[in-house]
This record gives sequence, C-alpha cells and structure tokens, in this order.
Amino acid sequence: MSVREVQAAERISTSAYSSPARSLGDPGITPLSPSHIAAKDSDSGTADEQTFPVVVAIDFGTTSSGYAYSFSKEPECIHIMRRWEGGDPGVSNQKTPTTILLMPDRKFHSFGFAARDFYHDLDPSESKHWLYFEKFKMKLHSSTDLTMETDLIAANGKKVKALEIFAHALQYFKEQALKELSDQAGSEMDNDEVRWVITVPAIWKQPAKQFMRQAAYKAGMVSPENPEQLIIALEPEGASIYCRKLRLHQMIDLSTKAAINGFSPTDPAKDHVRRNRQSRTFLVENVIGELWSELEQGDRYVVVDCGGGTVDLTVHQINLPEGHLKELYKASGGPYGSLGVDYEFEKLLCKIFGDDFVDQFKVKRPAAWVDLMIAFESRKRAAAPDRTNPLNITLPFSFIDYYKKFRGHSVEHALRKSNVDFVKWSSQGMLRMNPDAMNALFKPTVDHIIEHLTNLFQKPEVSGVKFLFLVGGFAESPLLQQAVQQAFGDQCRVIIPHDVGLTILKGAVLFGLDPGVIKVRRSPMTYGVGVLNRYVEGKHPPEKLLLKDGTRWCTDVLDKFILADQSVALGETVKRSYTPAKPSQLMIIINIYSSERDDVNFLTDPGVKKCGTLRLDLTGSEGSPILNRREIQTIMQFGDTEIKVMAVDIATSKSVKVCIDFLN
Repeated sequence: MSVREVQAAERISTSAYSSPARSLGDPGITPLSPSHIAAKDSDSGTADEQTFPVVVAIDFGTTSSGYAYSFSKEPECIHIMRRWEGGDPGVSNQKTPTTILLMPDRKFHSFGFAARDFYHDLDPSESKHWLYFEKFKMKLHSSTDLTMETDLIAANGKKVKALEIFAHALQYFKEQALKELSDQAGSEMDNDEVRWVITVPAIWKQPAKQFMRQAAYKAGMVSPENPEQLIIALEPEGASIYCRKLRLHQMIDLSTKAAINGFSPTDPAKDHVRRNRQSRTFLVENVIGELWSELEQGDRYVVVDCGGGTVDLTVHQINLPEGHLKELYKASGGPYGSLGVDYEFEKLLCKIFGDDFVDQFKVKRPAAWVDLMIAFESRKRAAAPDRTNPLNITLPFSFIDYYKKFRGHSVEHALRKSNVDFVKWSSQGMLRMNPDAMNALFKPTVDHIIEHLTNLFQKPEVSGVKFLFLVGGFAESPLLQQAVQQAFGDQCRVIIPHDVGLTILKGAVLFGLDPGVIKVRRSPMTYGVGVLNRYVEGKHPPEKLLLKDGTRWCTDVLDKFILADQSVALGETVKRSYTPAKPSQLMIIINIYSSERDDVNFLTDPGVKKCGTLRLDLTGSEGSPILNRREIQTIMQFGDTEIKVMAVDIATSKSVKVCIDFLN
C-alpha cells in the first residue's frame, strides 16, 4: 500500500533513508492523546433528509440494461421501462442490449437494439469507420489501474475514453426515462425531481464505483454539488431487498419442483407472468412476503447474483420486526458471468477454424461476428440438462464465404478435419451441436460459481443459511439452476424469483425509496490517516525514527479508522483528534489511505494506497494566544456505499470535507 503519510514538517537531509513523509515534507499531525478511542455515533441525523417525487433505477448490465421507476406517493407500484424497439428471435427481453454506436466523428448515434441493428445494416466498407461497443462494462472490473483516462476499444479497433462511453449510456437512459415520466405525469418532468439509482456489482473495487458516479456527473444526471441525488447501489443488495417482498406465486422453489428446467408449459405461474407482462407495472406489497414470514429473527440467507459479466455473492441476516438487513460477510464473487459461455464458444470456433481466422474475421467483418453471437445467444438459452435434440447455430453467409477465401477450403471441410466431437455441419448452413457439446461450454463457468459458493458455505459467518436466492439474467439457465440445486439443495432452499432478470432493477427502486433498509454493512477496505507518533524504542522500527526539534518521532504510521471486513452501521462515524506536530504550522495536510488488508501498520506496507487528502488552513487564530495543543478533529462516515471524510479545526470551527478519491 503506497500509504505515504502526512508526517514530517521539513525535509531531513541527515539520513540516507528516504521516508515518504520526509521527502514530501508534509506538515505533520500527531494523535492528541496516546491512545484515542473511536467514538461511534449512530445519530440518525446523518441520514439523507432530501426527498424526491420519483425514483429511477438503472440496471447498467454487462450484456443488457434497463430502468424502472416508482413515484414516492405510490411506492408499491414499480414500473418497468417501455418495451424497446427491436428484439431477438428466441430471446424475450424486457431490457435492451448494452451496446453503443458512435458516428465516425465520435458523436453519439444510438444505444441498444437500435445501435446493434443499425451497425449491422451498414455496408462493411462504411461500418469500419463507425465505433461500436458492446460488453464494455467488464473493463471496469478487469482494469487494475482504472482512471478517468482509461480507454475502451471499439469493434473496429479504435480507442475512446471509457468515461465518455459510460456517460453517453447514462445520458441516453436519463433522456428516455425523463421522456417516459413526462408522458406518464402529463407534464414536463424535471431532472431535479428524480432520485437516480445506478446499480454496480458488489465485488467491484472502489475506483469502479466512483467511476460510475463520475460518468453520471458527466452525463448531467446529477451535479457534484448535489451528490445525494444519486445513489450507487450494490446489485445483490437490490436483489435482496426485492426478495424480501416475494409472494409464493412469484418464485420457484427448486427443492419442491419436479420440472427442474424452469416451467412446464401449463404452469399457472407462467400464465400469471404472461398476462401481466403487457402492463409492465409490478405491485410490491407493503407487507413482507410469505417466504419471509417463515424467517425468524437472526436468520441468514445468501443472494447469488449471476449476470452477464460477474457473479456476486452476498450474505444477509434479517432483523425483525422491521425486516432490516445486516450484511454478515463482505461481498465476494468474480468474473464468472454468462459471458464465460460465449468465450468458450469462441474457443470452440478457434479450435475448428483456427485462431488466426477468427481474429481476422472479427476485425474484418465485425457486424457478421455480432450476428453469429446473437444466433449463439438464443441457442445458449435453449440449453437444458435433459435436452436430447441438437442445437443448430446458423453461420452468417459472410463467415462461410470469408473462410473459403481465407483458407481455400470449405467450412464443412474444416469441421470434418477438426475432430471436435459433437459438432457437425448441417447442409442448411448450420453448426449442429449435440446437447453435450453445449453443456460443455457452460461447464467451466458453472464450475467456477459452484466452487465459489462451496468456499463461501464453509465460512463460519455463513453457517445455517436458510435460503439461497438465485437472481440475475444467468439465473434463468436451467443448467446453472440444476448445478446449484444439486450442490446445495440439502443445505438450504434454492429459490428463483420469476422475471429473475428484473429482480435487481425492482430492488434498486425499493432501495432508492428507502436507502436506510440495509442497516449494517462490511467495510471492503481498511481506512486510516498517516500520522507521526512519539518514537518508542523497541516498538518502532529504527528506520522510521525522525529527530525534529529535539523530539523523536516515528514516521509513516497508519492510524486506522476501520478495518477491512469490520461491521459498520449505516451512517456510523469514527472521530479522531489530532494536533499539529509543530505548534507554528499554518497549514495541516491529512492524507487518507486504504488497503484491502487489515494487518497494515505503516504507509510503506505493501498494498497501502493514498485515496484522499484534506487540507486545513490554520491561519486566523494569531489574534488569540496560540493554544498549547490545538485540536483538529477528523471524522469518517461509513456504512453508505461511499465514504465521506471531514476535518474540523476546533479552535476556529473551520472545516473541510472530501470524498475519498480512488481514480486520481
């Protein structure tokens, strides 16, 4: 951790050892008393007082996205966005693909089905100048050094700033939602009347969560002066909040279900969903659902959110009577979403037709590649454990044609030669996949999810789980459902809500209406500030010794406010008091550090990173006699999905605030 600290007052040239503190020459601070205890205030005054007439939640997914909204005067009605133009054969969609098209001059052209279809219809000579992006959200998860300058690469290989692409997408949703709200309300809806909620995976690191907020600022959704108007919500938390409201006819309990592959065609629940699908309005009852009436104080459950890019696991405990939730174990998971199945399909194509051909084809015929993946998507959704008939995937004509030019022999010849079992060529121009071949494409991803869950279930905090809720778009897969039921059905009840792909969206709306519903979270990181401590022989490492005006200081000390995986209540504050290391200082600089580990003690320990700075001007008190020990109070507020820090000069009541910055 590059925890470099707020220490020494001047550069010391006497020692060859270069401590970050010495070289920076920071005006140092030191704890006011040798051992200061964290004061925990759970004053409810810290909760947001602002109310908004309407809440709009945006589920910005890796593969598909959507929004939903609710008016605060009728919070039991959640409206899912209007039907989108377009759609795919074999895929029923209430969301739209997360795809963006920019014109050759880099101006925004379209989003979703419109972007995909327009791009697809362009002549290949023209399409290579247009910038098409899909599945770009994963870049925020996979970037180890995400900044405001991070680039995304379009289908034609050109680079665009990620922040611009995310802002375009959010601006598009903002405009669509405001238009629909204005039509609903019969009068122009103003952006200031909307509380926005954007969902992100819980396992995202802090920089990625902050990146989404910056993109929302850039999109004009909210302004940095009024950050409370936007809530960054965690996807599995949204799902968890919605699952509390489930009625029995709104879910499938896999333990009692004979037909494991979802629904039998005559299932009355399916008709119920179908009848209501046109209305797009879901009623959420104010009561807690029947399932929850079986839960007792302190019961635990796991939400497994399986999306396109990531799988997120959250463990919650219910606190009655209000039904508030407490997070028992910090969010975990990984990049095990349904995209993994697409990558396996791509690997299969490479095995049959050669990496060199597939790479060339993607670059030279990007629109046809998109077509091929759409065809695969609908077959992927038809995969089921008990399926016996083969799955046919249509190869675009330009694939067959380009392959012949590239290799000098036919696609059929390649298949015969490849020795890939279970994949044959059909004369109608299709790849025929035996069900076992399709199931093999799912296996690595499904195995990852099961392995991760198995490790989670071994943690003491997760013992005695009553329910496992499987949510997110990938949870629709009967192969995944069967694997989860077989692995964990004897330990807990596996529950799948209907319209499982919309669970997070509905929960995010409920969260926006009542952000206080999750009372206790686990801190994902250790946070603290850099200080100077009095040097203690034998306790402090000799290389940290700094002699200053006759005082022996230990530099680079990380004064920890909260540890990784520690429980924090909503709005909980931790206060510490410091004093300038040198009474004559006119400016105080407090550097804030973070680390994913809890056993760090110095700014120089591996993995400690600086994530914020508070600068407090100490002038203005010359008139008064210099206080012998001037008190500077530093306050960190936790429990929200973001962290706020403040420093106050007690003598003058001057204060500065900062939001922790992980991007710069």
